[in-house]
Amino acid sequence: MSTPCFLSSAARSFSLPCPAAGLLRCRLLGPCSVTRRNMSSKSQMDHLERTANNYRQNALYPAQVCGIINESETVKRLRLAVHPDFSFKAGQWVDFFIPNVEKVGGFSMCSSPGLLQREGIVELAVKYAKHPPAHWIHTMCTVGSRVAMRVGGDFFFHPTPSDPTVHLLLVAGGVGINPLYSILLHSTDLLRLNRASGGRDYNISAHLCYSAKNTQELLFKSSIIEACREFPDKISCDLHVTQQSIDVDSHLQPFINQRPGAAGAECVHDEGRRNGQTGGRRPGQNPARRVP
Repeated sequence: MSTPCFLSSAARSFSLPCPAAGLLRCRLLGPCSVTRRNMSSKSQMDHLERTANNYRQNALYPAQVCGIINESETVKRLRLAVHPDFSFKAGQWVDFFIPNVEKVGGFSMCSSPGLLQREGIVELAVKYAKHPPAHWIHTMCTVGSRVAMRVGGDFFFHPTPSDPTVHLLLVAGGVGINPLYSILLHSTDLLRLNRASGGRDYNISAHLCYSAKNTQELLFKSSIIEACREFPDKISCDLHVTQQSIDVDSHLQPFINQRPGAAGAECVHDEGRRNGQTGGRRPGQNPARRVP
């Protein structure tokens, strides 16, 4: 079945305004739904071709945009109400189908599975690009827009309460923070469960090393700092800017490093005991790598 065919079928399933509820319906798709074409270079491949061998759920779920936030001058964050059966693990991405747009986007969730459980919402942060799905998000998408999504990705963070202590080192640049921010939020949710259980569950620590051009492009910085302050013994961060042209706000200064070349060196210093995960951006896709 071709992409336009099953997309048009899924689009007809939209029937519910935000927030999400049980009237949204999903469609089941087999692996043959991914159209493959021979390309001379991997850089020319679109998202479906690049990830053709990655795990995907069989279900294509409708979703409706219920919020749009300007996360920075170049990044928009979408809040999407989804079907009650929609599920994902922190670090995974979605195939992003837009009616009347032939290209399929690939974007990592930047929200936690906990937000999905609490509110029926997932979030995507997308940087402006000429790639059709990203361009549509920045120029045509509005509250109420309807799309379809399918979860995929072999790389994620999904510990169980009885797992041994986990030390995470998360290294990100630019909008590549998305899957790692999802993991950081998930870790924060699990640490709250640990606190509620008296320390019996989810023994996790995480250190985030995050670099961007300037503080305006350091996405989610306020929430990251809040997590560090809520769990100072468990969550820490080093935020780096490479081309800051104005003074850093005073409340950010304790967390910001502006020294050239510092990002990579400080992230690996005495962090060898941690499980590592990195994030960076490719056009039309925000990749993730699994934490062992």
